[in-house]
Amino acid sequence: MAFARRVSLDRRPVWSMRVCVTETHTDRPMLALLVRLLGIMGFAVMAVLIKLAAESGIHIAELIFWRQFISIPILLAWAMMAGGVILLKTRRPRAHGIRAIYGLAGMVCNFGGVILLPLAEATTLGFSAPIFAVLLSIILLRETVGIWRWSAVLAGFAGIVVIAQPGGGHIPLFGAMVALGGAFMIALISIQIRDLGRTEKPMVIVFWFSVTSTIVAFPAMLWVSKSLTSYQWLLLLGIGLSGTWGQVLVTQALRFGKVSSVIVMDYSNLIWATLLGWLVFATVPPASTWVGAPLVIAAGVIIAWRERVTSSHRFIVEKDVAGT
Repeated sequence: MAFARRVSLDRRPVWSMRVCVTETHTDRPMLALLVRLLGIMGFAVMAVLIKLAAESGIHIAELIFWRQFISIPILLAWAMMAGGVILLKTRRPRAHGIRAIYGLAGMVCNFGGVILLPLAEATTLGFSAPIFAVLLSIILLRETVGIWRWSAVLAGFAGIVVIAQPGGGHIPLFGAMVALGGAFMIALISIQIRDLGRTEKPMVIVFWFSVTSTIVAFPAMLWVSKSLTSYQWLLLLGIGLSGTWGQVLVTQALRFGKVSSVIVMDYSNLIWATLLGWLVFATVPPASTWVGAPLVIAAGVIIAWRERVTSSHRFIVEKDVAGT
């Protein structure tokens, strides 16, 4: 538990879903909201393409490999425009390797949740990451959690139960567990990233995650790979492009507005997931999802609010640490 001991020295609250470093931005709140919204749309499009790709017979290992591999040249171009590849230099390759293992586990669960569940349900269960982050902050960081965040945790889990309806056959229980596993991994990664973010900038963390995870995923991709059709290659290209589009824009949004101002746009993903699920897959969320989703979303909003109230520090939150 050396990792737990190392990060436990930092007692600041952690609910955030992604990369955390000191926040700097130019205050243009409306532009920040628009850029964040467009980034979230990118992730919603990626989820649709993941589901279509899985239906076409592409293995999840191939999906993950090509999602990451395609992002590398785009991120290199981003770095070049920002000041050159020297910006991507890292002094902590081992930490990036560990982060890649965690991130790949999260991607397997998040991609699996999208494949196994309707888009709206997979998206809503993914919103439970801040709830798990609160619980992990108690266990790993020994943080003190007050009545507000405990209430949010209980409300969030109530929403999860309403959506999943264990034993009710509403959605596959295994799929719900996989999606929740992805949310748990995002919460765990947020703690590891907070340590990594003390010395590394968001661009560096995102780039080296793409590189290291591509290397780690390569053998699995070779093991399951097979000849792909033009349609399947287009889906893989779309997954890589839309995922990187989302990744870059949600990060860029933080140049123009505070985390506390733009994070609310993340919940627009449920709107996109519902709309795209209806248009592409002819699925409409049942009443239980509309009852449970507000509880899960409210839990995340309350946790974010208490993070802002109780913390004297501010952080950048980088959206795509686990691939969705």
